Amino acid sequence: MSKTIFITGAGSGLGKGAAIGLAKKGHAIIATTETTSQKTALLEESKDLGLDIEVFKLDITNERDLKQIVKYDFDIFVANAAINEGGALAEVPMDRVRALFEVNVFATLESVQLAAKKFVEKRSGKIIFLSSMAGISATPYVGPYTATKHAIEGIAQTMQAELQEFGVKVATINPGAYATGFNDRSAEEKYKWYDPEKNFTRREDMKKQEEKLKNQYDPEDMIEKMIEIIPAEQHQFRTVHPQEVEEQLKKTEKERWEMKI
Repeated sequence: MSKTIFITGAGSGLGKGAAIGLAKKGHAIIATTETTSQKTALLEESKDLGLDIEVFKLDITNERDLKQIVKYDFDIFVANAAINEGGALAEVPMDRVRALFEVNVFATLESVQLAAKKFVEKRSGKIIFLSSMAGISATPYVGPYTATKHAIEGIAQTMQAELQEFGVKVATINPGAYATGFNDRSAEEKYKWYDPEKNFTRREDMKKQEEKLKNQYDPEDMIEKMIEIIPAEQHQFRTVHPQEVEEQLKKTEKERWEMKI
């Protein structure tokens, strides 16, 4: 059954891939992008593929942009827009942490509140938060992003309990590390403020952690999972993908309960 699906942050990466893939499956897609240049690129790609996707610029931190959400009718709202930046939590400048929370938590919740009100009024709808494996695990030097995704997990679980009586479903999708460039760019950002002469965190420790980025997964695999889960009538509250990451996270959670300091 065809659904109308609203996706934020569809100008690149997994969001863009999911928007195009869902449109190919016959769903009506409202895809929003942070910038006008992303909008133009997505419109051109959609046209080349013969897809009729509604595309417009929506910076979720912009109040005027956010108001556009209420003009549309949709069945599913996918809160995908996010930014990423790394750094040791004991030293990362607080303006960088605040910037991540502003987009990934506050603006995301504000956009979801608009969708939730529409869904409550019609007693149906589904909200999907694009969380992350970082919402469950804790990786050194990815703390600012990890903190925002842990917040999203709490928000999603709470809203699921609060909205179910109104016929509104809430869920999360938690990708592992996929090679979209998102993680690589975030790793680079911390070196704009990091100074080995002033910071006690060792560069070699951060570089060692970044070595793991060489073994990221193929984004097409995650996009296929999103195309499956987003329009589905029933699925798990939390979808972690790939399976090996789910198993790893469950093991990590168990270890936390047993961890001593």
